[in-house]
Amino acid sequence: MKGSGFVVLLTAAVLLSGCASQSGGTGAGHSPEQTLEAYTGLGVQYLQAGNTVNAKLSLQRALELDEDYAPALSALALAFQSEQEYELAERYFKKALAAESDAARIHNNYGAFLFSLQRYAEACEQLSAATDDPFYSGRAQAFENLGRCYRLIERDTDAAEAFQRALAINGNRPHALVALAQLEFDQGELASAARRFSRFLMLVEQRRTEHTPASLWLGIQLARAEHNTSKASTYALILRNTYPRSAEYRRYEESTQ
Repeated sequence: MKGSGFVVLLTAAVLLSGCASQSGGTGAGHSPEQTLEAYTGLGVQYLQAGNTVNAKLSLQRALELDEDYAPALSALALAFQSEQEYELAERYFKKALAAESDAARIHNNYGAFLFSLQRYAEACEQLSAATDDPFYSGRAQAFENLGRCYRLIERDTDAAEAFQRALAINGNRPHALVALAQLEFDQGELASAARRFSRFLMLVEQRRTEHTPASLWLGIQLARAEHNTSKASTYALILRNTYPRSAEYRRYEESTQ
């Protein structure tokens, strides 16, 4: 999917292995519902493999059985997004939501699509809707996505709340930890920012995540606040060597002048 950095969820309602054959048949003895799910599941599998041509063929077969089947419509939107057919992608996202207006997964993926087009205010609306379902398995990701979106339209209070909600669901989300720590640092809440950054560093040490330009820049700022020039220099060196073209490295260079 095109570069929003968000996680889109390529899942159909049900993925039934073996219901659709390699040739596209469904086999005898399957109900229309099973056939519909099988074609959708096969389309999703093709999409995950990057084969949008066969993905679209399978999803079209599903929609021939039920033109309002939201999982197939949503997956087709993602296929068109992957092909940079943005008008078609949006059309199918809207059809999917018309068919299943409370589908958190579809709201999240549509929000990620809008975010990738820099339509941030609209993206935030969709991502907010994705967080409404308390049983949504991707809710932590949706809150994290929402926080990133709010930051870009300068709603920092709302962004902080979204990151806090993401961490309340899963306290080990690296992006939320760094982003919330940066917000806290900017507001002068140094102790809280340092605690969150320490949690992030634990994940790095456990090899569950890696440093990003944002985390290294935050590390520099926190080290400076602690008057730890050695640690600040270490983070700066990693930032320069790993992400020399990043906005964070430019900020670092400006801060040294």
